[in-house]
Amino acid sequence: LLVVLPAGPLHVVVPNRISHMFGLRGPSLPVDTACSSTLNAIHLAIQSMENGECRMALAGGVSLILNPARHVSGSKMGTLSPTGSCKTLDERADGYVRGEGAGMFVLKPLDAALADGDPIHGIIRGSAVNHCGKTHTLSYPNAEAQADVIVAAHLRAGVPIDSVNFVELHGTGTAKGDPIEFAGLQQAFDRLADLQGVGLAPAYCGLSSAKTNIGHLEAAAGMAGVAKVLLAFQHRQLPGFHDFRALNPRVRIEDTPFRILDRTVAWEPVQDGAPLRAGVSAFGFGGTNAHLVLEAPPAPATPRKRRA
Repeated sequence: LLVVLPAGPLHVVVPNRISHMFGLRGPSLPVDTACSSTLNAIHLAIQSMENGECRMALAGGVSLILNPARHVSGSKMGTLSPTGSCKTLDERADGYVRGEGAGMFVLKPLDAALADGDPIHGIIRGSAVNHCGKTHTLSYPNAEAQADVIVAAHLRAGVPIDSVNFVELHGTGTAKGDPIEFAGLQQAFDRLADLQGVGLAPAYCGLSSAKTNIGHLEAAAGMAGVAKVLLAFQHRQLPGFHDFRALNPRVRIEDTPFRILDRTVAWEPVQDGAPLRAGVSAFGFGGTNAHLVLEAPPAPATPRKRRA
């Protein structure tokens, strides 16, 4: 069991108590890599199942605002939006907005889930984590490292990059972070296209971020991104940015595979009959990066009719 919580006194006890209540005996630990915590928890849960430490795992994230300390420090650092709204990739981007939320995912090998008749909301095709290494400052993003983690997740997924036509950005809405994230994403898609020998059609891959709708859930940000993609699979719609007006002038989107989702649109696969696929990014302010490649679940099997 892997539960993400903000750092605090005895926060390790929370996942341990859940394991106690349900009699779970596999690994039970909190994960704190700041904004990428949930995706790191999911990555560790996958590894535990692959290593035979457990047959099923719970991984999730919690973000609660219980005191003003982080508001004060964020304001002093200049990372919080003074206008009170997150405007990812927008020319008005001026920082992020703190949000609250909690969510948990049940993870299970696909074959086992199918055999047990479990409802399946999505398939994790690949996951990867890394660190930015040495940068200008502790919190300064590294586009190359972000590209590396996206490439690594796709190589584990083993799916064509031109079949992934949506990316849920980390998208903090800062003037510095958004252009760097976009540059890393472009590097990753270009490298994967070269490795796989495929061409990328212009503007085939939509981009948006839940942070413009619900704020930055910090330790639970990855949970929010994954939940959004799973709901998008269910409704076959791509939610757009909230209140997007004009692209950040430091982002050059022309002649790239990407398009800004400024409104909700129908989500169609790149080819008829192909599954919907998406990427989810989460980058911790301490430099720990994570990325998932998700795929829509298979259609549920039609139950056999019993003979009278």
